[in-house]
Amino acid sequence: MIPRAELAAFRFGDGLPLRPGASDDPQTMVAGVTGTDSMATAYPGLTTADAIDLQVRGGEAAAKSKKNKAEDGAKDVRAIAKAGRLAVVSAARITMARALDTPSGFRERLVRFWTDHFTVRSKGRFQVLMPAAFAEEAIRPHVGGRFADMLRASTTHAAMLQYLDQAQSIGPNSKAGLRSERGLNENLAREVIELHTLGVDASYSQTDITQMAKLLTGLSLGKDGFVFRKERAEPGAETVLGKSYGGQGTDPIFAVLDDIAARPDTAHHIATKLAVHFVSDTPDPDLVATLTTTFLASGGDLPAVYRALLDHPAAWAEPRLKARQPIDFIVAALRALGLDGASLMDMPLLRFGHAALVPMAAMGQPWQQPRGPDGWPEAISAWITPQLLAARVTWAMAMPSRLVQDLPEPADMVARALGEDADSAVAWAAQRAETRAEGIGVIFASPAFNRR
Repeated sequence: MIPRAELAAFRFGDGLPLRPGASDDPQTMVAGVTGTDSMATAYPGLTTADAIDLQVRGGEAAAKSKKNKAEDGAKDVRAIAKAGRLAVVSAARITMARALDTPSGFRERLVRFWTDHFTVRSKGRFQVLMPAAFAEEAIRPHVGGRFADMLRASTTHAAMLQYLDQAQSIGPNSKAGLRSERGLNENLAREVIELHTLGVDASYSQTDITQMAKLLTGLSLGKDGFVFRKERAEPGAETVLGKSYGGQGTDPIFAVLDDIAARPDTAHHIATKLAVHFVSDTPDPDLVATLTTTFLASGGDLPAVYRALLDHPAAWAEPRLKARQPIDFIVAALRALGLDGASLMDMPLLRFGHAALVPMAAMGQPWQQPRGPDGWPEAISAWITPQLLAARVTWAMAMPSRLVQDLPEPADMVARALGEDADSAVAWAAQRAETRAEGIGVIFASPAFNRR
């Protein structure tokens, strides 16, 4: 049997070795989520203002280059594009540095979970930073708060409005709509209902989506992020899921989001996703029911839901059957190798990109680029295929020796990376490998290391 503290590190954190003061006590683990966010202070992230500034400068440079057909303009475009790419790599490096140094692995895992739940993707050449700003501003501040507040923040964030073309949505009977050929766009309304809250199997109709889309008109982008443009908003009240919403500005929008956040279908959808992500691809029905009940009873208080998750016996069931996603795999390997956030931040950006982001893409998880708005898949079959597993093995065999000058003895690494869950066959093969690098590669390529 795996010691509970080690199981907590695998299932709810970023693996071994155990962090100083690590605890498997649910109350302590939840307190690590609701307490001061020391990692946001230690490693400040990107902001929407930064991302929009780069977009604006990129657009201006592109327009100047096209108009003048001058080499200087083309150089400006290339320079800004390069700055954008490096900023994305920097954002990934910050994410991993936080995961390496955090006193609460559960908190960082939850940030990644919720960022994936409210998936946004980059669009266009100069818009690559928006997903990073979204995670920083819409998700991170609310991971230890109320779901309704996170829903509000994510729905109105510039990255979401940009990704789902909400800025192009105009109420048909609005002042702008009466003189524009552009009309209603239902992308954001559909994703809020189908993916962010109720779920695709819930009881709603196409009419609800259309009414929700009309209610969301007015949400748009400004030079610093989200703005409300009254002239684009559909006038009058809209009826969503049987309730009428009227009023001025964002009041009816926030009202409908709060109501949808509190619905039983939303509670069940969120409960299922949490149980699937952290525990099992086929979670215990009682676990899902407990999380659903807690969500509803607490008014969507996320720490209460996390506590219910950690209090449930199913959360501690063995064996570990979830696949570590590529980012989890690399972060766990870096931790086992003894790297910390400072060493990662000192690493040149291009070197970090080749050590982490290029391999992640080869493993099936290009940074901030899930295949669709429903985020990354959870099933083990999506991550452990011959081709994707080969990419993990390649990283395991080659990368550790490039990252650490003096690799530890494989016998020590077995205990450090796998703890009590070390398989005797893996330990035997690692210790008898011809080189330390090959021995450590055996450990990182083992089934035990690739599960959580």
